[in-house]
Amino acid sequence: MFSREQIEQVRAFNRDYTQRLGLLSRGLLDSPWSLTQVRVLYEIAHRPGVTAAELAQGLALDRGYLSRILKGFAAKRLLARSAASADARRQHLRLTPLGQRVLAPLERRAQQQVRTLLAPLDAARRETLLAAMSSIRLAFDPRTTAAELSLRGHRPGDMGWVVERHGALYAAEYGWNEAFEALVAGITAEFISKLDPVRERCWIAEAHGRRLGCVFLVAGEGGAARLRLLLVEPEARGLGLGRRLLRECVGFARAAAYRRLVLWTHANLAAARHLYQEAGFELTSSEPRHSFGQDVVSETWELGLRGSRFATRRRRDAPER
Repeated sequence: MFSREQIEQVRAFNRDYTQRLGLLSRGLLDSPWSLTQVRVLYEIAHRPGVTAAELAQGLALDRGYLSRILKGFAAKRLLARSAASADARRQHLRLTPLGQRVLAPLERRAQQQVRTLLAPLDAARRETLLAAMSSIRLAFDPRTTAAELSLRGHRPGDMGWVVERHGALYAAEYGWNEAFEALVAGITAEFISKLDPVRERCWIAEAHGRRLGCVFLVAGEGGAARLRLLLVEPEARGLGLGRRLLRECVGFARAAAYRRLVLWTHANLAAARHLYQEAGFELTSSEPRHSFGQDVVSETWELGLRGSRFATRRRRDAPER
């Protein structure tokens, strides 16, 4: 169930949004055209050969209502139709030169409206606004393809996100308390303060300006590297992102001439354990303990990076997720 406060918060946002963009005016962008009419013009201009059925489905418009809009455009000589070669009953739509001339100033006004909206904001507030807009769109259509995912190095603001998302996700999915968030905060603080960019790295995965995953590789002891803080957001799971982040770590560790790669995890993190096993890691030790408000079984896994499977064995370190 949704609370009354949540419903009112959404309605208040909608009222503010429609007012700021002038959507309550009789005509959009100081034009004689309604919001729906301008959107239909825009779609026809940017989807050459689109059919009325495709427009109705894509814009969730009643077909009768759309048909009346299209007839009005045709009467004003803004719209041309041509029969599809495979089926004469289906007609492709396009704007006439006059229709293009009508749409062009509307496009310019829309762009200027956005410039005016963003102008009072400094760079930080602008980025916050754009990220929030992206989050809203993804919340209603969370589909992301593997091709849309990109990896980059860390930058200011990323460590706070890493700490917050680890704390929130592990609390929601495993019931871990704030002690885990504190552990992650310590790991990220140490990473920044002691970073050796030649032998250590953080990867942030993102799509549409939204962070969707991360992993760290830091120097360990005895020629070992440590893999830490692998995380994939729920909306990005199933796209191979975990494997991709793991591959980056292993490849970087090999290139940096580490002898082995070590990680610390827990027995109940089944998806992560499967990735490690699939990549060739082997479980070297496990220990029941009470951590993060739960009874858990902590595990150490290792991957040999040169020569034999495990060219050298490291002693068991303290937890190093």
